Amino acid sequence: MAKLTIIQAINQALAQAMEQDPRVLVLGEDVGKNGGVFRATDGLLERFGEQRVVDTPLAESAIVGSSVGLAIGGMRPVAEIQFFGFIYETMDQIGTQAARIRFRSQGRYHVPLVIRAPYGGGVRTPEIHSDSIEAFFAHSPGIKVVTPSTPHDAKGLLLAAIQDPDPVLFIEPMRLYRAFREEVPDEWYEVPIGKARIAKEGEQVTVIAWGPMVPVAEQAAVQALESGISVEVIDLRTLSPLDLETITASVQKTGRAVVVHEAVRSGGLGAEVAAAIQEHAFLSLEAPIMRVTGYDTPFPVPSVEDLWLPDTGRVVAAIQAVMHY
Repeated sequence: MAKLTIIQAINQALAQAMEQDPRVLVLGEDVGKNGGVFRATDGLLERFGEQRVVDTPLAESAIVGSSVGLAIGGMRPVAEIQFFGFIYETMDQIGTQAARIRFRSQGRYHVPLVIRAPYGGGVRTPEIHSDSIEAFFAHSPGIKVVTPSTPHDAKGLLLAAIQDPDPVLFIEPMRLYRAFREEVPDEWYEVPIGKARIAKEGEQVTVIAWGPMVPVAEQAAVQALESGISVEVIDLRTLSPLDLETITASVQKTGRAVVVHEAVRSGGLGAEVAAAIQEHAFLSLEAPIMRVTGYDTPFPVPSVEDLWLPDTGRVVAAIQAVMHY
């Protein structure tokens, strides 16, 4: 069992999936000769050839549109959108085609397609590259939305996504790609889609986060404990469908909830999580649900990026606010 980074775990998952199933292929901009802009597909071209590792033109709508056709035709494509902010070009292909084919055909056809895309701030990218627009797709019935925050989950969730008979949007937090290593099993394993992870157990406040905000929430929990506040941290892992059972059970235990996400506040997925808590755990609440989010502006230029992103201090302040309400 090797200690891997998230990017290495993703690369390993892709290689094992392609080795096991000849229907799996990878396509996207620079995924072949360059091995991907973050090297997620490094070495796959040499191992599996250009028929299964396809460098595409710079045309996101064509990448996803072609993948939809391949998936309906019996293949299992893994399409890479180089940065999540570039996915705007594919809204039609995802929302009106990939997500609806099963419904439209009354179950006759499926679209076993995975769309990978790096997202999130903290890495000083140019405009559009760091956008967190996961709520757009969580609002689209027919497509699952998954985001890992650890190397172990990155491999297991990606293998589960490739095996899924329906489309999965697999978004990867850029700032965590090489942030740390952990032990990842060498063999094939799957992390169930739709099941959250309790990243840290606690008794007094539940903090719910996903993707790049999970380490921020964990650090905030450590700081809160110094002032005597016991915090439970939930890593959603899957944004659609939500694991309401885990969320509800935690809030019923703690009585307080803070939702943390990097995306802008208005219309963010945190509002859906808060509404679900209100519906399922209202009588357990000891304080209003609080959200710690990005601001309602486009993602800023690198020089002020750190001021825009949610940080540990803002999460600790929210924890203290619900605790002392």
